[in-house]
Amino acid sequence: MSVPTAALDSSVCAPLPVLGQDVTVPLVTGGEVTYAALDYAASAPALQRVWDDVAAYAPYYGSVHRGAGYLSQLSTDLFENSRRTVAEFLGCRAEDQVVFTRSTTDSLNLLAAAIPANCQVFVYETEHHASLLPWRDAQVTYLNAPRTPAQAVETLERALADRDPYGPALVCVTGASNVTGELWPVKELAAAAHAHGARIVLDAAQLAPHHPVDIAELDVDWVAFSGHKLYAPFGSGVLAGRADWLQAAEPYLAGGGASRKVARRADGGVDVDWHTTAARHEAGSPNVIGVYSIASACKALTEAGFDNLVAREQELVSRVREGLAEVPEVQVLSLFGDDASRVGVISFVVRGWNSSHFAAALSAEYGIGVRDGLFCAHPLVRTLLGSDPQDPGECGAPEAEPGERSLNAIRVSFGAGTPDEHIDRFLRAVSELVREGAQWKYRTEDGRCVPDRGEAPQV
Repeated sequence: MSVPTAALDSSVCAPLPVLGQDVTVPLVTGGEVTYAALDYAASAPALQRVWDDVAAYAPYYGSVHRGAGYLSQLSTDLFENSRRTVAEFLGCRAEDQVVFTRSTTDSLNLLAAAIPANCQVFVYETEHHASLLPWRDAQVTYLNAPRTPAQAVETLERALADRDPYGPALVCVTGASNVTGELWPVKELAAAAHAHGARIVLDAAQLAPHHPVDIAELDVDWVAFSGHKLYAPFGSGVLAGRADWLQAAEPYLAGGGASRKVARRADGGVDVDWHTTAARHEAGSPNVIGVYSIASACKALTEAGFDNLVAREQELVSRVREGLAEVPEVQVLSLFGDDASRVGVISFVVRGWNSSHFAAALSAEYGIGVRDGLFCAHPLVRTLLGSDPQDPGECGAPEAEPGERSLNAIRVSFGAGTPDEHIDRFLRAVSELVREGAQWKYRTEDGRCVPDRGEAPQV
C-alpha cells in the first residue's frame, strides 16, 4: 500500500520552500511587506513538502491498528512506516523504541513517569522548562550553568561521583540551547554519565531541526523532540531510545491501544495485559497525520542533504553575529563565548531598550517576527543577564514600560526555510532602530508591547 508523495524541489544551499513564505503583513507606518518569520526556535514554518504529503494522504484517512477496511490498513502501514523513518533519521539502535507523543514536553514527562523508583535526576539550570520541570517525583540535582563545554562535563562528573552508586540515575541535557543556540558536548556528557552508571536523555528540540542527530553515535539513551520545530505542523513529538524502563513502567495513559487483553476477575475487578511495544504509551487514537508529517519532514531534510542545510545555516549565523557586532549597543547572550559552535538561535539585549519594545518595533515597522521574553528558560536567561532570581520579569510578558530596561531578551532564530532577504532586513532594522529610534509610539496592553494606534508616528 502507498500514498502519493510530493516531489522535493530544493537546490544546494538554497532555502527549502515553506508555508507562509509569500504572506504579507501590514506595517504600522503604512503599506505591507512580506513577513519575515525569524522565530523558528518557537515553531518553524511547515515545509511545503510536508504539507503536500499530508494533503496527498488526507483522502486516505483512516483509524489505525484496529480497522479491517482498506483505508485503516493503509493508515496503519503509513503510521508504522513513519515510525521506521523516524528511527532511521535518528540513527536508532535495533533494540530502541520510537514512541509518538504530542511534543518534547510530553516526551520528557512520559520518561519522567517511567523512571524507576528512587531515581536520581541531574539537570542543568540552563535547560528549557520542558527538561527542567518534569522530574517532580524524583530526587533532582540542579547543576549550575557551565561557562565552557569542558566545564559542563566536569560539573556533571563531580555531581555523579557524589551520588549513590547503586541506585538508578538519569542525566537530562539539551543538544542546542533554545536561548543561545550553543551546541552542548552531548557525546562527552553521555560518556561521563555511562562511566558513573547513569543514563542520559537528550532534549533535541533545537538540535534535530538544525543538525543531524544519531542516537548510536552520540551514545545517548533517549532523544526527545517536537514536530513543530522540525518543519511539521503542531501536535506531534517523539521519544526514542531504550525500551526497558518504558516497558517496565505503567502506561503513560491507560486506555485502548495500550492494552493487549482486558478481562474481568471473579471478584469484580479487571486484569490488564499491557503491550510491551511502543503502543504501551500510545493509548487512544493516535495523531496519524502528525506522525506522518514528522516522517515527511525527516525525509525532506535527508533528501535535501542535511550537510548542505547545515552549511548554509552556518553562513546565516555568521552574518547575523557579524551584523549585530557592528552595533555597539547590542549584547549577544552566550554561555560558552564567541568560539562556541551554535545553530540558528541567537538572543540579545539592546542597551537603552526594553526588549519587548524592540521586538514590537521590529514587527510593527519592519514586518519581522522574533520573540522576546525569558524563552521558557528563566534560570538561564537570568544567569546570562546577571539578574537576581527574585527580579521581576516573566516569559513573554514585559513589566517595564517602552524605553525602560527589562529583564527580557530578544531572540532571533532561523533555519532551512529562511531567505537571505529576511536576515538582511533584520540586520538593517536593528541598526536603524538603535540609530534612529522607533517611528511609532508603543504602550503595554494585556502584557504585550503594542503600537499605540491613537498616536501619530514620531518625527
